[in-house]
Amino acid sequence: MPTMIEVADVSAGACCSPLVREPLTAPEAEQLAVTMKALADPTRLRLLSIVAASENAEACVCDLIEPVGLSQPTVSHHLKILTAAGFLTRSKRGTWAYYALVPGALDRVSHLLVGS
Repeated sequence: MPTMIEVADVSAGACCSPLVREPLTAPEAEQLAVTMKALADPTRLRLLSIVAASENAEACVCDLIEPVGLSQPTVSHHLKILTAAGFLTRSKRGTWAYYALVPGALDRVSHLLVGS
């Protein structure tokens, strides 16, 4: 099972992408690969987009099933991967799980790839 990925925060004064400033270490490359794999699935990208575009960047799993046309267990599996990769948080309210976008999670990935 994947673990929460810490994507290094890039300083505001950086002139170029961290990927071209210096080579990634083996652990950094492994962490980045897990993060990118979490995003490299069309369903997960759609789910992330739906959550991000929802009111307060939060959505109930019950509201995510119909838009992607998959069963609740499959949607929950994809949400679990996005949560483990650090893009979403999960909170339980009654019988339903709510997912919220982690503030800055997408920014950290984009800064790592393109710099600031």
